[in-house]
Amino acid sequence: MQIHCKYTGIKGFVRTYNYGLKWRYMVTDKAKYKARVLAFYRKHGLIPTLDAFPVKRSTLFLWQKKLKNGQGKLESLNNQSRAPQTKRQRLWPEPVMSEIKHLRQEHPNLGKDKIHTLLQEFCDQNQLIRPTTSTIGRLIKDAGGLRTFPQKVSHFGKVKPIKRAKVLRKPKDFKALYVGHLVALDTIEKFVHGVRRYVITFEDIFSRFSFAWGTTSHASLAAKEFFNYCQTVFPKPFAFALTDNGSEFKKHFNQELEKQHIIHYHTRPRTPKMNAHCERFNRTIQEEFIDYHQGELLNPTVFNRSLMTWLIWYNTKRPHFAFQNKLSPVQYLMSLERAKKLTKSNLGWTHTCY
Repeated sequence: MQIHCKYTGIKGFVRTYNYGLKWRYMVTDKAKYKARVLAFYRKHGLIPTLDAFPVKRSTLFLWQKKLKNGQGKLESLNNQSRAPQTKRQRLWPEPVMSEIKHLRQEHPNLGKDKIHTLLQEFCDQNQLIRPTTSTIGRLIKDAGGLRTFPQKVSHFGKVKPIKRAKVLRKPKDFKALYVGHLVALDTIEKFVHGVRRYVITFEDIFSRFSFAWGTTSHASLAAKEFFNYCQTVFPKPFAFALTDNGSEFKKHFNQELEKQHIIHYHTRPRTPKMNAHCERFNRTIQEEFIDYHQGELLNPTVFNRSLMTWLIWYNTKRPHFAFQNKLSPVQYLMSLERAKKLTKSNLGWTHTCY
């Protein structure tokens, strides 16, 4: 496919366009200021320039030299990096560096804080100064990271490093703006008479509408089935889904989100506060329902039948602190719908109350 430009054929257009791009993105404001000072100097001379601009004589000549060496190109007046070409090197005793490398080799996931603690005994025995935590981090970086990955052998006999798959994290400034904008899911694990049972939970962050389901499976196929249940009971479509890094929210669950074009956000490891609303619902459902019906978890069908009755009461009648203990999630959803109807009339005028 060819893109037609109405300026095609105009002589000098490409040169002017490139010059405009260079002036807009490659020449800094500081360089433009220097160019104006030099233009004033050429027109009026040295003494008027020193009186009109707060520059020194040597500085003025230095700018002129840079412009001449740059063949008159204004980008040559841009400020250059002032970092020294030869930087100081961190010089630490070789035994200290060897011990840091040994610790990282024996324990690849050991961080600088724990290495700082483990170095104490070694440095005391050898009468050496222990580097600080920040210095240890910089020494590890200077040594190339000292990072090793677990390896596996493929069926071709080739050794491959095992690396963690990168996942999409929820942005720090993300805020739910409408119903269904962001939904959060989590799992509660319970031991009943030595048997594991799971309760998968769901909450819409904006309306606080919540749902849960008891199951015997912790697989991603069960999480996918539960997600379909959530879409059945919730009146609005989902835009984003937030979960932790559990295995139940991988394979089949992730494939279902990709199929429906729902963006899947993950919390960072050991950071439950990124999913604070769903974690708070987990505490509520445990303190108000699961702890009183824990024996029924042995039979998930019986447990879910009682759970549905409690969830209906929770979503329709129980006041929620997010709404100043005046509304339940369903009542809040209904108030949003009433507000939409009151904002417009049939004639297009806003509703006015007398």
